[in-house]
Amino acid sequence: MAAFGLTTVLLSLINAGVLPGSGLLIVLPMALIFGGFIQIIVGILEFQRTNTFGGTSSCCYGAFWIWFASLQFLSSAKVIDLPASHATYGAALILWGVLTLYLWICTFRQTRVTFVVFLTLWIDYFILGLGTILESPQLLEAGGWLGIICGATALYGSFGTVVNATFRRCVLPLGAPLA
Repeated sequence: MAAFGLTTVLLSLINAGVLPGSGLLIVLPMALIFGGFIQIIVGILEFQRTNTFGGTSSCCYGAFWIWFASLQFLSSAKVIDLPASHATYGAALILWGVLTLYLWICTFRQTRVTFVVFLTLWIDYFILGLGTILESPQLLEAGGWLGIICGATALYGSFGTVVNATFRRCVLPLGAPLA
């Protein structure tokens, strides 16, 4: 959750208009390495532990960050025209929302923090996808603010997981599963 949360907050600060769009050049290496490759490594380790949810979600969102960074790099290299492809890009974000929606249903058996992360994330993907398709700066900004909430919740979940394991007791509550 740390890799996902940190990368999500940084990109979302740009989407929300808190940081300038030129900061995307700082996000991309983080998206590739921390958000992408590290999450895929975590996902593989989770599969080895027979944690299907952790493995699937970590690998999927690791792949998302690699895809996102690749699109930006290909666009700056003028290999693809990302602005001209806004409808397809928005549809792809909505499809990420569909994937996240079905993973969110699985979080009913995870901690409450994980439930909130996935709830805000699937909504965020739909908002960002629609904002991209409609070329709506207001929707993209709203998606940025929701992404900040999502990423900050993931960072809290990561912190709680690490600190609780370190102290071998509940220092930071993560919330009981709904089911």
